[in-house]
Amino acid sequence: MSRDSARTIFLTGATGLVGSHAAEEALRRGHRVRALVRPTSDTRWLDQWPIERIVGDLEDAQALRAGVQGADWVFNCAAKVGDWGTLAEFRRLNVAALRLLLEAACEARVERFVHVSSLGVYEGRDHHGTDETVPPAGNSLDAYTRSKTEAEALVLDYHRRLRLPAAILRPGFLYGERDRTVLPKLLLNLRRGTFVYFGTGDQVLNCLYVKNLVEAIFLAAENPAAIGEVFNLTDGERITKMHFVGRVAELAGLEPPTRHIPLGLARFLAHLVEGVARLRGARNPPLINKARYKFLGLNLDYSIEKARRVLGYQPPYTFEHGIERAMAEHRPRGSREPAVAANP
Repeated sequence: MSRDSARTIFLTGATGLVGSHAAEEALRRGHRVRALVRPTSDTRWLDQWPIERIVGDLEDAQALRAGVQGADWVFNCAAKVGDWGTLAEFRRLNVAALRLLLEAACEARVERFVHVSSLGVYEGRDHHGTDETVPPAGNSLDAYTRSKTEAEALVLDYHRRLRLPAAILRPGFLYGERDRTVLPKLLLNLRRGTFVYFGTGDQVLNCLYVKNLVEAIFLAAENPAAIGEVFNLTDGERITKMHFVGRVAELAGLEPPTRHIPLGLARFLAHLVEGVARLRGARNPPLINKARYKFLGLNLDYSIEKARRVLGYQPPYTFEHGIERAMAEHRPRGSREPAVAANP
């Protein structure tokens, strides 16, 4: 890449799963990377790369203004995530802090603002090929997805009113190398023998390998047709819950889980147990709740045809390639590392 075509990219969430891969890919492509980093962040991955650091957090307006100053693109990969907490807690970082970043981006007149949202913004029901013509749910199952819905509306408002050249990506269930939450928790439950399928396990999982998401982030930054648009993103394959969990178990050298509970019972327990936990003011999520029912019980099949058509998105990694890469650090000692490569 020539110096003239290289961009300066301001990244939030650079120490996390998505942001670290976006930063790595940006450097590989010859771009300059500037990252918002909290003083307490684990920077083990960033330390090995030539990245300019802006010390601060999402609520630090001064740090955000410094980050966007002279930046061409902003990739907002940061968010408070999880399946437990109050709506106020999620709104503080996912909506109120986002407003500070949007204000700074507008003042700096950035060339592109790519906001990473979630497929969780859709209604908590079975989905069979749902596309972007279906509006987000006004009242989501959990506080996290409710805040992500409000965040999307805020980004689109800044696009319409202030002409911010923004694009929104809705990734599905993310997995990949450097994951410190999802795969480790799943593996812990598999090792303890506590994992149970809700229903048959044949429901589709809207999974997305992190490097496929990063590919879409750059497509959204480079393509003018992305401005003002929202895009669903998955690996583009029909992967069931049983297939995903079974492959994780196999790659970890564990026996795949075989226990199931009826779907109706799972739904009833999710509402009951969550209700009791909230009444008691539980600080940690119960073993079963509505968000986990959504992940394990619902059929989550979304169309990515718009991303294919408008962005030219063709997932460079298959699910098999992605899950093998993601599980490489969790494989039993002595097992042979898989030879994996991107699709041609």
